[in-house]
Amino acid sequence: MKIAITGKGGVGKTTFSAVLSRLLADKGYSVLAVDADPDANLALALGFPHELAAEIVPISDMKNLVAERTGSQPGSFGTMFKMNPKVSDIPEKYCKEYNGVKLLTMGTVDSGGSGCVCPEHVLLKTLTTHLIIGNKDVVIMDMEAGIEHLGRGTAKGVDFFIVVVEPGERSLQTYRKVKQLGEDIGVNKVYVVGNKVRNKEDEDFILNHVDSNACLGFIHYNQSVIDSDRANLSPYDQSEETKIDIEKIYQKLRGFSDVQI
Repeated sequence: MKIAITGKGGVGKTTFSAVLSRLLADKGYSVLAVDADPDANLALALGFPHELAAEIVPISDMKNLVAERTGSQPGSFGTMFKMNPKVSDIPEKYCKEYNGVKLLTMGTVDSGGSGCVCPEHVLLKTLTTHLIIGNKDVVIMDMEAGIEHLGRGTAKGVDFFIVVVEPGERSLQTYRKVKQLGEDIGVNKVYVVGNKVRNKEDEDFILNHVDSNACLGFIHYNQSVIDSDRANLSPYDQSEETKIDIEKIYQKLRGFSDVQI
């Protein structure tokens, strides 16, 4: 099972990614959580201690690894390098594990313009493809707001694209954008999870603005989740209500899935 989770900044996609990862790990699955958001903070949401989280080096920042796998020189630009680097051993070698969840932090590529094709970019793209197409774990990817950085073949390997939304127009625009991007590359399995939902009016607002049957469920507003962030604790350990909400979403995922989870 491969799940890509996206959404507008601040909607709670990292919270959802973390709790779903912990939930599946506690059910006995081998879970690899992938932090593919440049604003990487999935480790803390998973409950990693500060000391262990501080040891994590994003793959894109491992200059010697990038150079070794692509045949480039560290810091070089405009030189020849491999477009199909070996990546199959990277998840096992460079992930960190805590609370039964393995975590791999991808990092990002800083470039002066769009469309950068550099060794770091090639390594990350090849690694993303491997995680989705070749990895045998349950993979949960906490992504940026969109799927532009997934190739056509890679995106088709994802079992679920889940867009986390709030009951407001701005985050629903992100859902519509992701849905259109998915359709452009032949992916039609784009679903919604409503977060920070306070009442039935909030639920109805979301249901009235997404396709029928696209909504997997709702995570209700919970002060414990906000307090867990301030206390640097995982929401999985702090909010039983949020765990129950996400358990219901998981059960609906099982009903939609062709893959046994």
